[in-house]
Amino acid sequence: MSQKYDITMKNIFSDMADDIVGYFLGLQYKKLDELNIEFAKVERRDSDMIFKCITDKGNVAVHIEFQSENDGKMPYRMLRYSLEIMEKHNFLPYQIVIYIGKDNVKMENSLSYDFGEQNALDYKYRIINVGDIKYTDVLKTNYYDLYSLLPLMDQNRRKEEGEKYLERCVEAIKDIPLDINKKKDIAFKAEILSGIVYKREVIEKVFSEVMRMFRLEESETYKMIIEKGIEKGIEKGIEKGIEKGIQKGIEKGEKEKSIKIAKKLLKEGMDIDRVADITELSKDEVKKLIQH
Repeated sequence: MSQKYDITMKNIFSDMADDIVGYFLGLQYKKLDELNIEFAKVERRDSDMIFKCITDKGNVAVHIEFQSENDGKMPYRMLRYSLEIMEKHNFLPYQIVIYIGKDNVKMENSLSYDFGEQNALDYKYRIINVGDIKYTDVLKTNYYDLYSLLPLMDQNRRKEEGEKYLERCVEAIKDIPLDINKKKDIAFKAEILSGIVYKREVIEKVFSEVMRMFRLEESETYKMIIEKGIEKGIEKGIEKGIEKGIQKGIEKGEKEKSIKIAKKLLKEGMDIDRVADITELSKDEVKKLIQH
């Protein structure tokens, strides 16, 4: 994942950490704090989550890696990350890769060699394919942050039901017994992640009603993504998969950035034609800014 992509991923998954550890790992734990590791010797990975935790197995660093595509180099990356964690913090790493891709998992989860008793390696970590998780199993729990992942779950049922399955996911989110602001956030994340496996027109159709009900533009995650899009200058061409799902949010951020620039230029006395040319807004849009 590129760093531009990581910015968005971090915002999407930050609230899911507790539910991921509780549901996927089944660990009895107490999260102490997040470890700030930039993996300087490898590549910076802002979307990874690493938490210092007290568990029934002792103190560990729970490392959660999100992956939307198969990566043949994953075992080497994960081993390097585990070494960084142990070297910098002296914690044993409990590592897990959460695979949210459209295709089946084709990555190895281990590295090993054996040149005798004094020269051997036997390294393993967990890979969990969200597509293997049953929709109904999650609905039986109170891990509500995981509802954002519902559109990616139950791969066989999703392929069989198509658009109908996505409608079920939206209905489940609407029925969550949480306050409206929390549901807005979960629904917006679900809409973004739907872009990995559904076409844009299907997503817009299914989420149109919930958009009206929840006003997803008021979601805190939505606001963060828009702000990051403006601040970091996020461009088109983000990684495949989530690209379709977040393009709508990014385009909104780019448009807001153009409007801000146009207002400044108009205030400085620049003529409408020139402002339109610089900002790529239409002349009618620029004229409306003058009227308001």
